[in-house]
Amino acid sequence: MLTIFIATLFFFLLAFIAMSLGYIIKRKEIQGSCGGLSNIGIEKVCDCPQPCDLRKKRMAMENRQK
Repeated sequence: MLTIFIATLFFFLLAFIAMSLGYIIKRKEIQGSCGGLSNIGIEKVCDCPQPCDLRKKRMAMENRQK
């Protein structure tokens, strides 16, 4: 049982290291395969008509920084 655990751990560590090296070498942002919710016409996760107070504060802060 311990042998299977060690083999599985080794496999996952090897996969994790390979993905890390790919990210480091390419210097490319990690992104989803489908392009996100904007591809299906949803601008934000909740798709509410009015953003919540926290989002309004965040948007105001982003506008001030620009």
